[in-house]
Amino acid sequence: MRDCSKNRAGFDRVLMAVAATFLTVNATSALAQSDPAPNSAAELAIEAAIPRPEPANVPPPTINDFKLDNAVATTPATTQPPNADAAKVGNAKIDSTKATDQPAAAKPADVAVAPAADTSKPDSIKDAPKDTAIKDPATTTPAATAAPPAAEPVKAASNVPAADQPVADKLHDMLGEKSLRYFERKAERAAVEKFYGARDFAPLWTQGGKLTATANGVIARLKDAASDGLNPADYPVPDFAAATNPDGLAEADLKLTESMLDYARQAQSGRMHWSQLSGDISYPEHPIDPSEVLSNVTSAKDASTALDSYNPPQKLYRELKAKLAELRGQGDGPVVQIAEGPALKYVPSHNRKHPAVVMEDPRVPQLRTKLGITENANDTHYDAKVAEAVRKFQENADLRPTGVLDERTVRAINSPKRSKLIDTIIVNMERWRWLPRDLGAPSIGDAYVILNIPDYTLKVMQHGAQVWATKVVTGKPGIHATPLLTETMKYITVNPTWNVPPSIVYGEYLPALQQDPTVLQRMGLRVERNPDGSVHISQPPGEGNALGRIRFNFPNKFLVYQHDTPDKYLFAKDERAYSHGCMRVQYPDQYAAVLLGITEPNEHYTPEKIRSMYGHSEIDLKFPTPIPVNITYQTAFVDDAGKLQIRKDVYGRDAAMLALLHGGHGRDLEAVVAHSQPSYSRPAGYVPPRVSYAGDNWGPSFFDRLFGGPRPIPVPPGRRPPGWVFER
Repeated sequence: MRDCSKNRAGFDRVLMAVAATFLTVNATSALAQSDPAPNSAAELAIEAAIPRPEPANVPPPTINDFKLDNAVATTPATTQPPNADAAKVGNAKIDSTKATDQPAAAKPADVAVAPAADTSKPDSIKDAPKDTAIKDPATTTPAATAAPPAAEPVKAASNVPAADQPVADKLHDMLGEKSLRYFERKAERAAVEKFYGARDFAPLWTQGGKLTATANGVIARLKDAASDGLNPADYPVPDFAAATNPDGLAEADLKLTESMLDYARQAQSGRMHWSQLSGDISYPEHPIDPSEVLSNVTSAKDASTALDSYNPPQKLYRELKAKLAELRGQGDGPVVQIAEGPALKYVPSHNRKHPAVVMEDPRVPQLRTKLGITENANDTHYDAKVAEAVRKFQENADLRPTGVLDERTVRAINSPKRSKLIDTIIVNMERWRWLPRDLGAPSIGDAYVILNIPDYTLKVMQHGAQVWATKVVTGKPGIHATPLLTETMKYITVNPTWNVPPSIVYGEYLPALQQDPTVLQRMGLRVERNPDGSVHISQPPGEGNALGRIRFNFPNKFLVYQHDTPDKYLFAKDERAYSHGCMRVQYPDQYAAVLLGITEPNEHYTPEKIRSMYGHSEIDLKFPTPIPVNITYQTAFVDDAGKLQIRKDVYGRDAAMLALLHGGHGRDLEAVVAHSQPSYSRPAGYVPPRVSYAGDNWGPSFFDRLFGGPRPIPVPPGRRPPGWVFER
């Protein structure tokens, strides 16, 4: 039978131990709370230096913390030291298998008491929430089973060949830390980092330390940048042969990538932004996509051709490039003056009895240098190759192409005009980079209009061929210069009203009114008041209208357009810069019929049909598909016969561009320069007495009058601008 008294005695001992624990905890808390508040800074300093116990964070015991002493009857009365695992903060468990016959009073070692707080512990431990058990590392036993260490992530297998892995590692480091050193533009830097990262930072231009065929193609194109009117010094090629370690190869790789992107960007958009030249230029932006350039060039079969594709594709550009090559082939060497002497000529062989006649002269090596002949540079014989180079030079210099080096040819070769001609071609090639890559509208056979200001001509192109051409009158040099732009012609107006531009109103007509208040009325012009108190002047449709019978509308911020003119005599002049900026067309009825024939071929417009619409009411003929209009400034171009044509720099654009390009500004020229935008507002100028007003103008703005637009809400009748008194 079970001895209940022994079980009861064991249970009593447990209760006594719990009670002692409870009393100890309460006493510690009371001691902490009963301390009087320090009265001085000295007391605070002393108490801060003395460690003090903190209250134990021990939860009250539950039934699960107790075990019946089932082994008392069978276990001998032995005393064992308490188990260290049993004295944990926040856990008051007593191992009954180790609790033997002991006195009723609990010994201090048998009571689970929280250790005093250690003031050397960090504040994060001191300030831990009170419901969190804090274990002292000096008294806490490590867990029986330690957690296994976290496994390191498995690194993906690299696709980089082992021979290139050191270079790839260097590229990874350099792009992560020094990419700003090589790529100043944010978009290019991001594209390069992403492109290299996608290929595990394998080098782009070398394999096993050797240049690839792609790299050789890129290098060849960069070194030949002068053939496209660019400066090879702007695209330096690193010395891969001198790169003998991963650091050098990685740096050379990034430098070549940078030069390639610089070339592509400037080949496509130009070495200088058009806003650097003037505020009256507006062409659509067409920057490169760096990611596309990297992908296109590195994956192409011919990297040189791929990189060359960022140059303008237009036929007129390619023709200028060919002429530049001819001129440079005849003299891109140092400044060398050919001495005077006897005429030199080469007579080819006709048969065995009459061998070739080859003259010899000490000037020939200089001539070879001057004409860019690198083969046999020191040869003094005036052979077939030298004679052919002289003949080509004579042909382009408007000399008789005989191939004989006579006195006149020597003077022409020594003339500085040849260098000026090269510069003229280069700035014209640069301006071609500003134009859109697609000049025309694809849906109507790539049709477009192109006007060349220095040549005073306008051409309509379709399917890559000229459809029609005419003479034009352009703006005067200075403030009335015709702007350079690309816009789309949306409609033409037959019998247009001439809405006088504000610049003419306030620059010419109001001063004229001060001299003669009736002059505009005699000219058939209508003077009206605008809602803002300014003046609007217009001329009704008619035969004597300043715009003639037809206006060609392509809305733009410069408020220019093309139109007919009653002053036909100006077309007989060679230089025709006489307008205020708009472009006068010699045969507007034919021009209108050609354009309408392209956009509406089923309507069968003819010049006669257009002229039948002449009258006194405006007629708008809208194009189903707008036609691009490109206003250009070509002082050098190749005509249909293949001859290089040079025109007068009427606006001084060539000189200004050359000054900028040779000024050492570098990449700063690619930055956009902000110019003040044209204003459509009309200042309240002085209007002299006795001016006859046709009425109040509450209609649309000047821009809307020109190119259409929503009509504004009319001002209630009877309301007048304040501060104005008009005399009828």
